[in-house]
Amino acid sequence: MLESSTIVGILALVAELVDALVSNTNEVTLVPVRLRPKVLNPLKSNFGRVFLLYSQMESGSYFVYAIKSEVKEYIYVGMTNDLTRRLHQHNSGWNRSTKAYIPFKLIYQEECEDRKSARLREKYWKSAAGKRKLKTLR
Repeated sequence: MLESSTIVGILALVAELVDALVSNTNEVTLVPVRLRPKVLNPLKSNFGRVFLLYSQMESGSYFVYAIKSEVKEYIYVGMTNDLTRRLHQHNSGWNRSTKAYIPFKLIYQEECEDRKSARLREKYWKSAAGKRKLKTLR
């Protein structure tokens, strides 16, 4: 039997898929995601690669963000083109690197024009100087 958190995560993804398919304003993109066998292994089967459909916010628009664990001293910095989806993934335990620190709250976000500039800003916020500034935002 699936855990309730797994079912909630699947239902949220299905809702995003339906929303993306119903609205004609957003472009729908197929993205490969590797699901952990622990999540989909109640019947000892291996589902392998799964493709998730999600709606992009704006093509070319990327966000650099920082989230802070509410239970431990941990700050994670990342970049994405869909901030809402990415925060949901962090708080649902989809990411191995942040799963142990759930729940998270957003402490910083910055919109960038393209992926290249977002990657440069992400590198800065992951540096020692960037982390010091983020710790003052807490």
